[in-house]
Amino acid sequence: MLELKNITKTFGNVTANNDVSMKIEKGTIHAIVGENGAGKSTIMRIAYGFYRADSGEILVDGKHVNIRNPHDAIALGIGMVHQHFMLVDTMTVGENIILGAEGGNPASIDWKKANDSILALSNELRLGVNPKALIEDLSVGAQQRVELLKALYREAKLLILDEPTAVLTPQEVEDFFNILRRMREQGKTIVIITHKLEEVLAISDDVTVMRDGKVVGNVKTAETTKEDLARMIVGRDVLLRVEKTDANPGDAVLSVENLSVTGKHGEALSGVSFKVQGGEIVGIAGIEGNGQTELIEAIAGLIPVESGSIKLYGREISKLSVRKRTELGIGHIPEDRHRRGLLLNSDLEENAILGVHYRAPVSSGVFLNSSVIEKRTREIIENFDIRPPNPQLAAKSLSGGNQQKLIIGREFELNPKLLLVSQPTRGVDIGAIEFIHRKLIALRDAGTAVLLVSAELEEVTALADRLLVIYKGKFVGEVDPKVASNEEIGLMMTGGKKQQGGN
Repeated sequence: MLELKNITKTFGNVTANNDVSMKIEKGTIHAIVGENGAGKSTIMRIAYGFYRADSGEILVDGKHVNIRNPHDAIALGIGMVHQHFMLVDTMTVGENIILGAEGGNPASIDWKKANDSILALSNELRLGVNPKALIEDLSVGAQQRVELLKALYREAKLLILDEPTAVLTPQEVEDFFNILRRMREQGKTIVIITHKLEEVLAISDDVTVMRDGKVVGNVKTAETTKEDLARMIVGRDVLLRVEKTDANPGDAVLSVENLSVTGKHGEALSGVSFKVQGGEIVGIAGIEGNGQTELIEAIAGLIPVESGSIKLYGREISKLSVRKRTELGIGHIPEDRHRRGLLLNSDLEENAILGVHYRAPVSSGVFLNSSVIEKRTREIIENFDIRPPNPQLAAKSLSGGNQQKLIIGREFELNPKLLLVSQPTRGVDIGAIEFIHRKLIALRDAGTAVLLVSAELEEVTALADRLLVIYKGKFVGEVDPKVASNEEIGLMMTGGKKQQGGN
C-alpha cells in the first residue's frame, strides 16, 4: 500500500529522518514505535504531505508519487488523525466532517444528505457517532471516532493514527481496537504511531522500530515480545515494572474536606475529603470525566471552589492565587500540557522559568539573569533527556513526549512539598516512562507528598501507596493497590461497588 524509500528530513541542524525506508502492507495494522524524537511522527507526516522530504521516494500501490501537501495525500487515499485533535468545538460533528471535504459554498451543501451519509458510515463501523452532536459535548473517545470518520468520509484507504489511545480510557481503547479490526477486515490499511507496547502486541500485524531518526528493526508482531521491542527502542534492557520500597509517610501535607466544585457541565466534585501525607503517593483511579481534572485544578488554584476546605500543612489555601500556592510549595504537572503547561511559541528557556521568573536568582528586580536561566534550562534538558537539546528552540517544536519531560523537569526543579500530577507519562516513550517513574518514587522518598491522577490503571496501581477510586465526583472507595485486582478497581470505577472512601 505504502512504501517509503531512503527518506531524509532535516530541521535546521537536526536530522529527524536519516535514510528511512519502510513498507506498509495492504490490509494490515502496522505499528511504528520508538523513543520521543525518534522520527516516527515526522516520517508519517511526510507520507501525509504535512512535511516534504529533503530526499527519498514515496510509492503508493507500487507507483511513485509526489505528495506536496495533505490534499495530494487525501487524493491518493491517505488520511491522518493527529495526536492533538483538529476539531472545532463549537461546531457539530457533521460540520467538522463536511467542511473542507465538500467543494463550493457551505450554504449550498445538502446537510441532510451529508449527515445521513455520515450516520450510515458510523453505523457500518459501529462508531456510535451522532452527526448533529456538538464536538464540545462529546467525550474524548467520541471525538477520536469523529476524527476517524472525517478521514473515512474522504475515502481514505490508509489511515495514519498518531498516538490514537493517548487520551482514551481502558474501556474506550478496547472499543477503538474493535473498530480498527473491523476496518482491517474491510481491507483498510492502518498505521499506528504509539509508545504502548502492550497495545502494539494486541492490535498490530507488523512493527517498525525507530531510534535516532533511523529504522533499527522490522518484525512480525507474532514473532516478538514486549522485552525485545523495548530493547530495540531504547538500545538497552528496560525495567518494565516499577520498583519501590514501602512508603514511610509523615505528617499530613494536604488536607481536603468536603470539597465541592462546579465544572463545565454542572457539579464536578461533591463533598470530597481525603489527606496526602509527606512521603507517600496517593493515586486517584477513575474513568476520565468523573472529577479528577477539577480536583487537581481546584487544589492548584486554577478553578474556584464552591465549598469546602483545602489546607496545606494546616493552612487554608482555597482562596489563594496560583502564584502564592506555588510559593508555598505546590508543584503541578497538568494533564493538558498545551493549555496549562507550556507557552508553545516561547523557547525552552522561557518555559523552564515559568513560576519562578520573578524570583531570585532568575530575576534581579526588573532584569532577568540570562546566565542563570540558561544554566537552569540546560540542567533540565540534560537531567530529563529532552531532545533536541536546544534551549532556544520553541516548545511547539518538541515532540509531545519531550514537551512532557520539559514540564516535569521544571516542576521537579522547584523541589515541591506537594506535587499534583495528572497523566505524567501520556505520550511518553518507554525509556522516559521508566525514568519519570523513578523520579516520582525518588521525590516521594525525599518526603514530598504526591497526588497522582492517571488514566493508565497499571501505572496508577504500580506507583500509588494508597488508591482512591472516584466516580461521578465522589470517592467510592479506598484500596490497597498491592492487594486489589484490576477487575475490582474497574468495577468501582464504573460505580459497581460502593464503599466508604477517603481518609
